[in-house]
Amino acid sequence: MNIGEIRDSARNRMKGFCNVCKECNGVYCSGKVPGMGGAGTGNSMKRNFEMLSKVKLNLKTIHNTVNPDTSVELWGMKLGLPLIGAPVTGSEINMGGYLTEEEYCKNVVKGCLMADTLAMIGDSGNPDFYLSGLDAIKDNNGKGIAIIKPRENKKIIENIKKAEQSGALAVGIDIDGAGLVTMALLGQPVGPKSKEDLIEIVKSTTLPVILKGIMSVEEAKLAVEVGAKAIVVSNHGGRVLDDALSSVDVLPEIAQAVKGKIIIMSDGSVRDGKDIFKYIALGADYVLSARPLIWGAIGSGEEGVKQYINHMKNGLYQTMILTGANDIKSIDNKMIKLT
Repeated sequence: MNIGEIRDSARNRMKGFCNVCKECNGVYCSGKVPGMGGAGTGNSMKRNFEMLSKVKLNLKTIHNTVNPDTSVELWGMKLGLPLIGAPVTGSEINMGGYLTEEEYCKNVVKGCLMADTLAMIGDSGNPDFYLSGLDAIKDNNGKGIAIIKPRENKKIIENIKKAEQSGALAVGIDIDGAGLVTMALLGQPVGPKSKEDLIEIVKSTTLPVILKGIMSVEEAKLAVEVGAKAIVVSNHGGRVLDDALSSVDVLPEIAQAVKGKIIIMSDGSVRDGKDIFKYIALGADYVLSARPLIWGAIGSGEEGVKQYINHMKNGLYQTMILTGANDIKSIDNKMIKLT
């Protein structure tokens, strides 16, 4: 299958949950939570797309960059590109149910590894979904990252221990999931975390801890203080708070404040290689993406995930050639302009 065929297959199998629109701008799926859309009016998801679209690339072709290096390293593992699969759960609830949760997790974790990168697995109102993700990580020699919802600390630490047993490379808390409608509907309490809560969580494990959902300089600095190894600048895909700022709005100032003190990841409307480039230029070290991997997994299984990531890698490679970036560390904010 080529990318067009994978997208067509995913569209047919997702039964209206996702239209796999030519421009994935959050309009078709506005308010579809549960589902694939943004919370409320969908304005937060739409803003993710709109603000990323305003980041323009500076074309440069007088230079020596002919074969740029897209590879990076994360906690001792070499990745073919600075893209990581974002944590996603609820195949039956949010994606139309073509794949079981177990099938979805296996396709994404294996497909990412086939494309020389990593997937994060997620947590859900159904505790079995988290276990399905851990099984996929264990089946692939621990090459994956486990992200846990902001439950009470006791439960989070229990889930961290399960991740350790699976051999996971790292763990994280998607504190941006504190207001998820789907968790409330399934009777699973989640909520914000205090500084003391986070210190307890970080001290409970020797694995690197990621805090996902950091959207201010103040909280980025707190993440450094509590000992987290990475943050994800993210508004949870616009799925938790209507009219929220986008990652593009806040990433540059967060990077200015904590770059080099903590690993910075970011997400929000990442659909192709140039989007990866834009986030790196805005200050991220790594970029997360969800929808293309969902389309790949549902459209054509693990091979579809691999093919979609390779498609994004090729786009990143071409963007680097046409902006003069020899490697990922060469990408900076001089190569873009926010219009």
